[in-house]
Amino acid sequence: MKTTEYFKATRNRLDRKVISDEWIEEVIANPVSEAVQLDGRIRRWGFVPECENRVLRVILLPDGETVHNAFFDRSFTRLRK
Repeated sequence: MKTTEYFKATRNRLDRKVISDEWIEEVIANPVSEAVQLDGRIRRWGFVPECENRVLRVILLPDGETVHNAFFDRSFTRLRK
């Protein structure tokens, strides 16, 4: 999995240490929702059954494969409306 230096730095935060590479790869491959930001970065969301079905947001660079950020997104339900 290709990642940015920013991702590597934030990966050590306590709230993000539990996020596994497998979960990130699953969201990238099978998102339940996707949006492209104005800067070209791609947001993908997916549910993580192993973590109480929480929603994981993965931000990719415009190349569609380099992970820039990944975090549990508590606001996703508002985005589905």
